Amino acid sequence: MAWLRAASGLARHALRRRALLTRAPPLAARCFHSAPPACRPSAPAPRAVPLSRLTDSFLDGTSSVYLEELQRAWEADPASVDESWDNFFRNFLGQAAPSAGLSGQTIQESMQLLLLVRAYQVNGHMKAKLDPLRLDERAVPEDLDLSLYGFTDADLDREFFLGVWRMAGFLSENRPVLTLREILSKLEQAYCGPIGYECMHIPDRDKCNWLRDKIESAKPMEYHKDRRLVMLDRLIWSTQFENFLATKWATAKRFGLEGGETLIPGMKEMFDRAADLGVENIVIGMPHRGRLNVLGNVVRKPLSQIFSEFTGGTRPVEGEDGLYTGTGDVKYHLGTSYDRPTRGGKRIHLSLVANPSHLEAVDPVVIGKTRAKQFYSNDLDRTKNMGILIHGDGSFAGQGVVYETLHLSALPNYTTGGTIHIVVNNQVAFTTDPRAGRSSQYCTDVAKALDAPIFHVNGDDLEAVVRVCELAAEWRQTFHSDVVVDLICYRRFGHNEIDEPSFTQPKMYQVIKNHPSSLKLYEQKLLGTGEVSKEDIQRIHEKVNRILNEEFAKSKDYVPNKRDWLSAYWTGFKSPEQISRVRNTGVKPEVLKRVGQAITTLPENFKPHRAVKKIFELRSAMIQSGEGIDWAVAEALAFATLIVEGNHVRLSGQDVQRGTFSHRHAVLHDQETGGKYCPLDHVVMNQNEELFTVSNSSLSEFAVLGFEMGYSMENPNSLVLWEAQFGDFSNGAQVMFDQFLSSGEAKWLRQTGLVVLLPHGYDGQGPEHSSARLERFLQMSDDNPFVIPEMEPTLRKQIQECNWQVVNVTTPANYFHVLRRQVCNL
Repeated sequence: MAWLRAASGLARHALRRRALLTRAPPLAARCFHSAPPACRPSAPAPRAVPLSRLTDSFLDGTSSVYLEELQRAWEADPASVDESWDNFFRNFLGQAAPSAGLSGQTIQESMQLLLLVRAYQVNGHMKAKLDPLRLDERAVPEDLDLSLYGFTDADLDREFFLGVWRMAGFLSENRPVLTLREILSKLEQAYCGPIGYECMHIPDRDKCNWLRDKIESAKPMEYHKDRRLVMLDRLIWSTQFENFLATKWATAKRFGLEGGETLIPGMKEMFDRAADLGVENIVIGMPHRGRLNVLGNVVRKPLSQIFSEFTGGTRPVEGEDGLYTGTGDVKYHLGTSYDRPTRGGKRIHLSLVANPSHLEAVDPVVIGKTRAKQFYSNDLDRTKNMGILIHGDGSFAGQGVVYETLHLSALPNYTTGGTIHIVVNNQVAFTTDPRAGRSSQYCTDVAKALDAPIFHVNGDDLEAVVRVCELAAEWRQTFHSDVVVDLICYRRFGHNEIDEPSFTQPKMYQVIKNHPSSLKLYEQKLLGTGEVSKEDIQRIHEKVNRILNEEFAKSKDYVPNKRDWLSAYWTGFKSPEQISRVRNTGVKPEVLKRVGQAITTLPENFKPHRAVKKIFELRSAMIQSGEGIDWAVAEALAFATLIVEGNHVRLSGQDVQRGTFSHRHAVLHDQETGGKYCPLDHVVMNQNEELFTVSNSSLSEFAVLGFEMGYSMENPNSLVLWEAQFGDFSNGAQVMFDQFLSSGEAKWLRQTGLVVLLPHGYDGQGPEHSSARLERFLQMSDDNPFVIPEMEPTLRKQIQECNWQVVNVTTPANYFHVLRRQVCNL
């Protein structure tokens, strides 16, 4: 493939120059207004290239004459040309020569065909039939014009040799000779149908070949009858669920999925395929649109519970002993979890994370929770636990936390082995058209920064949706990296069901008014093939409607009297309305000395910076004498003693390994070799390398705090800390503080043990470095988090009045106990 790509670069310039000469339009068509034409002079005819240059690499070739000279020289003596050219000619001429009916195919035409195929692989998605409403006005790229490559209609039935390219898919097919018409047909089938593939930006050859093998199939993907009946059943459930809600609660906001109903069967097929490939747990994050449908049909939240929330609210009733009921939240923000059986006979655990109205804010929380699941289940290969994020088109392009989260994907202490992103692309945000909402061609272009493949798919084509959803699962499990499915659909109603979309998109909604549903289109397809009858379809509809009505009847007696979906790990933890017993956080002196020696001893051959060496010598003296313990040593002792007791400790944030004020030095660097050493990784024998994690994060507050928030929610038997570079910078994550950290338990009954460290000091660096802005946190009183500053009495009184628990940490010893208390205080 290396020579193939290089050959593409070689010929492109010559072909474009030829196209300018042979396809030049009339002068009047090329010049505008009344300005005198300034026409480019014709390019000179290519001159013969001296034989002395024939040893150059084929990357340097520029003309057809040069290629012909190279071919003649190679035929006379293969050693006279560069090895790369020898490889090319050996593959082409060595196999093509014996083939009959090639009509005098030249090396030029072979390279032109190569460029044509490459053009479809790169830009075929621009010609794909992606818009269900057929309102897109995309110009077909010039690269897909046959005449650009010197071919005419007279060449369509000529046979060309393709097998030497050794490319996956239809280009081999055990039939290396195809007519140009057949080649074009296969390219159109593969790249310009209901799926548009963007993958040629990926620099990895193996990944591109893997995708081409999946895309360039010899025959279109066909599902057998039984599989199609399963898809039909799932699509009927998706559609009838929305219809049922619309009938029973016509004026209620539900942010339905009408226009994108194929999301549900697509997700189910994705999860089935993922389970077949070894996935056991999936953590899902998504916004409000379609959430009720996902809750009911994918994650299997009881339908009677969903229906009851339309009439009785979402807040549990009073009366259950020890139950903190919180404030509740709207039904399309809630989460749930369920062990779902798959089509392949396996079971997969699904958990949908609760989220606020702030679009995309849940993204890093899901990724952090997924990473935590991987740690606690010893999922070293990151193949058993997977994250799925569902986005809107406007928010995926517009919200900065999307980019911040994407860029955690390959960082060693944040990667989850790949996330599958599904964009429910309504082709309009609230009321904003795409041309006003983004500067790029697609809303998914941000994912190209990760070299992630992007599969654009027409949301009206159920089988195409299923195809890309399965392909996304296969990619993730094969390459352990992110992948994007862009489900291009529409929103049949407005932003919510009582909104009038024609105010701002009249043309679009005139088309939508007369557009059949994806269910109707799929039913017509199956009826046309004779695989199902009208009676078969009617039976499924009647079954679904019967179950929906039965669940509706049950909903009238449904009482939300317990926290159905809370993690068992948090059983026994007190609610904000209860007082917990403070357990003993002390540690025996001999234990402190033993772990203290471990964290202050460096390997004999390790060469730290001389200043750092001096710091560790002082720390060792502190441990031995028990006197002069400073904040860094107290913190390290707290971490070490928790590790000895078997607890997981994770510290994350910008520059936390060294510490903003050069006080921590949790990771040391050998001044000669550049090697690293972390003393807290060597507290106990055979210590799990992740039992203690201290990680410098990317330069992000929002996503990294969200990640650690999600991580801390998985298991309370750990100490998870996020540290701001300076306390003042925490407001870069204000949404996370407001919507999750301070109110998550009140709204969703979700607990967290996250510790937030906000270092700052009065050292002349100005107002952005001198205060953690604790007054900002005075409003966050519902969940009663810890505040651990050294503060003035007046500020302390204000915080106490806001129901915060204030811990005096004026000494390193107090800091030690506060950190241990986060784990020991059950």
